[in-house]
Amino acid sequence: MQANGAGGGQQQPPPQGPAGPELGCLGAQNGEASSGSAAGEQLAHANGLLPSASAANSSGGGSSPGGLSVNNGVPAAGGPGSAAAELGGGGGSALKKKKRLSQSDEDVIRLIGQHLHGLGLNQTVDLLMQESGCRLEHPSATKFRNHVMEGEWDKAENDLNELKPLVHSPHAIVRMKFLLLQQKYLEYLEDGKVLEALQVLRCELTPLKYNTERIHVLSGYLMCSHAEDLRAKAEWEGKGTASRSKLLDKLQTYLPPSVMLPPRRLQNLLRQAVELQRDRCLYHNTKLDNSLDSVSLLIDHVCSRGLRSVCGAPYMLQCLGIMRKQFPCYTQQILTEHCNEVWFCKFSNDGTKLATGSKDTTVIIWQVDPDTHQLKLLKTLEGHAYGVSYIAWSPDDNYLVACGPDDCSELWLWNVQTGELRTKMSQSHEDSLTSVAWNPDGKRFVTGGQRGQFYQCDLDGNLLDSWEGVRVQCLWCLSDGKTVLASDTHQRIRGYNFEDLTDRNIVQEDHPIMSFTISKNGRLALLNVATQGVHLWDLQDRVLVRKYQGVTQGFYTIHSCFGGHNEDFIASGSEDHKVYIWHKRSELPIAELTGHTRTVNCVSWNPQIPSMMASASDDGTVRIWGPAPFIDNQDIEEECSSMDS
Repeated sequence: MQANGAGGGQQQPPPQGPAGPELGCLGAQNGEASSGSAAGEQLAHANGLLPSASAANSSGGGSSPGGLSVNNGVPAAGGPGSAAAELGGGGGSALKKKKRLSQSDEDVIRLIGQHLHGLGLNQTVDLLMQESGCRLEHPSATKFRNHVMEGEWDKAENDLNELKPLVHSPHAIVRMKFLLLQQKYLEYLEDGKVLEALQVLRCELTPLKYNTERIHVLSGYLMCSHAEDLRAKAEWEGKGTASRSKLLDKLQTYLPPSVMLPPRRLQNLLRQAVELQRDRCLYHNTKLDNSLDSVSLLIDHVCSRGLRSVCGAPYMLQCLGIMRKQFPCYTQQILTEHCNEVWFCKFSNDGTKLATGSKDTTVIIWQVDPDTHQLKLLKTLEGHAYGVSYIAWSPDDNYLVACGPDDCSELWLWNVQTGELRTKMSQSHEDSLTSVAWNPDGKRFVTGGQRGQFYQCDLDGNLLDSWEGVRVQCLWCLSDGKTVLASDTHQRIRGYNFEDLTDRNIVQEDHPIMSFTISKNGRLALLNVATQGVHLWDLQDRVLVRKYQGVTQGFYTIHSCFGGHNEDFIASGSEDHKVYIWHKRSELPIAELTGHTRTVNCVSWNPQIPSMMASASDDGTVRIWGPAPFIDNQDIEEECSSMDS
C-alpha cells in the first residue's frame, strides 16, 4: 500500500400513370373504406378477401388504379367491402363501420410503408395504404421527392411554394431552396455547363442572401479542371441517385414528419431499441455493431448466442448469472514473482504485454499468450531504488517510463524490446517525479510530482518546457497534442496548454483527487477521490456524471480504469481487498471480485482482450481475471433447466 501526502438513400418511386395519384397520396381519409372498382377487387382478392359477385357493377366506384372513392367511412354497396361485411358481419344488409385507426396505428402503417417502399415493394405499399385509408406522405411532398430525384430543379422549386404553408419555420423554405440550387449548380459544373452554373450562382443563389460564405466556396469550384477534381474538392458524390438521395435527407429535416417521414425511420427506431437493450444488459461486453443484420429482432437482446437460443427473452434476468460467467470475474492466473507490495499494473496498448511495478524495486514485463491468455515472465527491469508506483507505455509500446513514490526524484525510460535503460532522468535531488504521461506523438512526455512543478521532456530526458508552482498528483496528455491535464493538491484538475501558456480549471472536487484516467475519446474522466470513492466526470460539460458505490477509498493511491469492448465498464481496486466492477451507467457494482488479502492498488483492463483484467495488490501478487472456465451450451442448458424446475 502506497501512502500519499496529498490528504493527510431512398429509391426513386416509379412514375405514376396519368390517371393515378402519387404513391401513397390517397384521397381516402383515415378510417374510410374504399368503394368497389376493378382494381379494388383485385387488391381485395390479393389480400385474402373474396371479391363480391357484383363488384363490377359497384355504384360510385372510380376506375383509376388506387383512386378508390369513399362514402363517409362506409363501403359502397356492391363493393368488396360489402362482400367482406356479408362474410363476417352476421347476415343482413347492415354495413359495419370500419374502426377508426389510432394515431399510433397510423404512424406504424406509415413506417412500414416507407420501409417496404425502400425495398421496392411498391404494389404492396399501394395495397397497405388503400386498405388502411392512410397515406404515406403529403401529395406535395411526393411530387417534390420525384422532381428532386429526377433532377427537375425548376419543378422542384415550384413544389416549394406548395410546401410553404406546411413548413413551420419561415426561414426553412430559403434554406431548402439554397440546397436545391447548390445541387443544380454542382451538376451543371460536372456536365461542363460552366455558363449555366455561373448563371445559377449569380442570379439564383446570390439573391437569396443566405450563407454567403458557402457561396464563396462554391464559386471556387469554377476553377476545377475536371469532374473528379470537382467531386473531390466539394466532397460530393456527383450527379445521380446517391447525391440526390443525400440531398433529400437534408431537405426532409425542414419538413414536419406528417408531411414527409424522416429517412429510414423504422430502421432508426429499431436500432435505438437494440442499443437501449444493450445498454440495459449489465454484462454486455462485445464489439459494438450498429448493423441490424447482426441481431435478431424477434426476441430481446441477450449477450450469449447460446442463451438466445436456449433461454429466450423470458429468462433474461435469470440468465444474468450465466452471462456473469462469461465476464472477467474469475481468477485465471496468480503472478507471484514480485517479493513485496505491487503498486501498479498496466497492459500495453496492443494488449500483448503487461507491466507491473513493485516496492521490491523492479518492473516485470509479462507476455500475453494470444491463444491461452496465460501470462509468462518476459523481462525484469531492476534498479528503481525507491520502488515503482507508476508506469506508462509509449503510444507505440516501444518504451516504458517508470516513476517512484513521493520521495523519488528519478525517472527511468526503458526500451521494452531490448530491456535496456535509455534514460535515467532527475532534474533535482529535491524533486518529486511520481507521475508521467506520454504525448500522442510518442516523442515527448510530461512528468511531475508534489514538489511544485512538472516538466515536458524528450526521449533523451532533455527538458523542453516546465510549469512551475503546480503540485502534481496525476498527469494525462490529451489527443490534441498540446494540452496536459493535471490533478493537484487543490482538489482539482486543470488543463495546461504548453503552446500558448494558458491554463484553465476543468474539474473541482471537495476532497483530494488521488488519481484519474481519461476515456479513449477524451470525453470522460474517472477519478479516485479520497474518502469518497470513484467519480465519473464529463470533461466537455464539466459536470459530475456519477458516483460509484461500494469501494473503500481512504488516503492511499488507488488507480481505476475503463474497460470492455466499448469502455462500457469501470473497475477499481479497494482498501477492503476487493476489485469492484460497475457498468458505466449504474452506480451499483455488478461484480465484487475477491481473492486478494490486502489493499488492491491498481487494476488494468486489457484494451484488446475485453475478457481479461489484471489487479495489483499489497499482498505481493498480481491476479489475472477472465471468464469462468469450460462454459459451453451444455452448462447453459443445465442451468436453464434448473430455472424451469
